[in-house]
Amino acid sequence: MSFDDLSRDQIQALFDEQTAAYRALQERGLKLDLTRGKPSPEQLDLSNELLSLPGADFKDASGTDTRNYGGLTGLLELREIFAPIMRVPTSQVVAGDNASLAMMHDNLVFALFHGVPDSEQPWGVEESVKFVCPAPGYDRHFALLEEYGIEMVTVPMNADGPDVDAVREAVKDPAVKGMWLVPTYSNPTGAVISEAVAAELAALETAAPDFRIFWDNAYAVHHLTDQQTKTPDILGLCVASGHPNRPVIFASTSKITFAGAGVSFLGSSPDNIAWYLSHLGKRTIGPDKVNQLRHARYLGSTEGVHALMERHRAILAPKFETVVTILRDRLAEYGIADWTEPAGGYFVSLDVLDGTASRVVELTREAGVAMTPAGAAFPYGEDPRDRNIRIAPSFPSPDDLATAIDVLATSVLIAAAEQYLA
Repeated sequence: MSFDDLSRDQIQALFDEQTAAYRALQERGLKLDLTRGKPSPEQLDLSNELLSLPGADFKDASGTDTRNYGGLTGLLELREIFAPIMRVPTSQVVAGDNASLAMMHDNLVFALFHGVPDSEQPWGVEESVKFVCPAPGYDRHFALLEEYGIEMVTVPMNADGPDVDAVREAVKDPAVKGMWLVPTYSNPTGAVISEAVAAELAALETAAPDFRIFWDNAYAVHHLTDQQTKTPDILGLCVASGHPNRPVIFASTSKITFAGAGVSFLGSSPDNIAWYLSHLGKRTIGPDKVNQLRHARYLGSTEGVHALMERHRAILAPKFETVVTILRDRLAEYGIADWTEPAGGYFVSLDVLDGTASRVVELTREAGVAMTPAGAAFPYGEDPRDRNIRIAPSFPSPDDLATAIDVLATSVLIAAAEQYLA
């Protein structure tokens, strides 16, 4: 029975019932956090063997002492493990330090100061610089652009990737220098870019000859089902379309091993890699090769990465099922919310009644459950419909997660009833 089928008295009764339940939840003094997609302690424990590596044998496969300076591209044996996951030749992969976000930042800043291959001048001296931003999307991508005054052009993110017609229209502007994209299990919707959409993006004619796709493949191996989605070969598609320098591909082990002590990766064309290293060499003499060596030995192979991710899946999949089950049981009959049921990644995206997301987040906070701010998945934090809420199920214990989603569902019902009664 949807809200539209209920009388005012019935909605008032539901509001009173949910308000009483909400007050009981408040009295429990909860302190729960669903704000960020952090691995749980149980997931981090899966890689505790790293803490005893590399031991006294600190030389890589070539005999290089990893304790010393140098090796700007990172260890070959680790790049060989992740190159197939990124779908980039090993020679075109750079292994860095713990955060792919830092690599994204450097690529952006280097472009602003120096331009990229294909640029006529540094991006920073252009009259304006813009990026296409599919939304809902990743708030940290948007924060980087906002930090450096780069204008964001919002396009819809569909189940098979960004709205290509909207992107095609946007790139007619020569100020549009790039776009963000999480191609597999997108943050926060879990969308997976199709081969057809990827091919269209690779072949787009853009007014800016130095247009870049920042392809953040953060969740390439983070499956929640038996179906292991394969990310499109964006580099190969771009080469075939005559735009070899267009994609800049990022990945990391942040949600594979230790979130704060992993390894990041960058893959792209030979020209882009040479350009990146030429500027990176002014910032660092080399990455943490000891950490790279212990990762190479612990993971062992590409197959070793997939085997570890199966163990992550055993911990994560039941949590996602808990979220979906509670939302379905508590909200489905009322027709006031929709949510994704992702096949991978780290988030569930919840859409509530237009104009109520901010109120829902406020209610959850006042009941002791922290959520990412409403609108965070949109450029400038502005959801034009005030309806989207990102749920991060990974960190809490199963019991705490169930309680938190119960608080969230109760808050959704209260906010919807308030709107109808108003």
